[in-house]
Amino acid sequence: MIIVPGPSSEELGRKVAWELREKIVALEYKNFPDGENYLRFTGEFKDEDVVIVQTTGPPQDTNLIKLLFMIETAKGLGAKKVVAVVPYFAYARQDERYRPGEVVSAEVVIDLLEKAGLDGFVTFDIHNPELLGKFKIRATSLTAMPLIGEYFSRLNLKKPFVLAPDQEAPRRAEIVAGILGCEHSWLDKFRDRITGEIRSEIHEDFDVSGRDIIIVDDIISTGKTIVNAVEILRKKGAANIYVGCTHPVLAPGALERIAGAGAKEVVSTDSIPSSISKISLAPLIAEELRKG
Repeated sequence: MIIVPGPSSEELGRKVAWELREKIVALEYKNFPDGENYLRFTGEFKDEDVVIVQTTGPPQDTNLIKLLFMIETAKGLGAKKVVAVVPYFAYARQDERYRPGEVVSAEVVIDLLEKAGLDGFVTFDIHNPELLGKFKIRATSLTAMPLIGEYFSRLNLKKPFVLAPDQEAPRRAEIVAGILGCEHSWLDKFRDRITGEIRSEIHEDFDVSGRDIIIVDDIISTGKTIVNAVEILRKKGAANIYVGCTHPVLAPGALERIAGAGAKEVVSTDSIPSSISKISLAPLIAEELRKG
């Protein structure tokens, strides 16, 4: 097996190779003066299984086109099998046509990956697991919640309670709560499909007065969903509020918005490199790749 750390996931790719004790083929890359990308593999792939580690977080289009270039070129250089580890899968949230004429971007991206010659796909905490059924190749979504639970288990939390900020994430809260040995619940979230405005409500009443709370979610983008949850918890008398997520997309102002609402700490995985990426996905990726 050969590991290729892509331009957007170089450190994570190196960690995966170290976990597996496998060879790395580095990528030489640059931008031409007109903005186009230049990529060159520095090693041979003939008859090898190749794993490309390349997240497609911001800038999504740039990272996605580099991934497509790498997949097709690896196959063209004789790779026996090419697996893409894409910790954050860009466009995965655009998986349905809510309004007439909308592009279902996720399906377009899946088609492009398969046409490039991809043989296997691994991602994390995909927003809608049903999207995996659109792949014709083997596609897997792992969850980072055990790693996030382990991180918070090392803190001296007072009567912890885990909250999912919307009705799509109770299972994530359940996993973290299981590791911490505590209760969990979730909020109901409503989004205006035109304005994007978000409203959150308590799904069922819970007592968090004086307790330390961990909010867990798959993605933090604008931070508005998390802010709504923090504000609700503050009103209910929560003590310290922590936030853990898999994908720190972090639109401008997101972290400041969350801190301003009253969160004590925000942490994420290294699915997208960021200032809060304190938890590495490398052990889970290596475990999955060992399965073949």
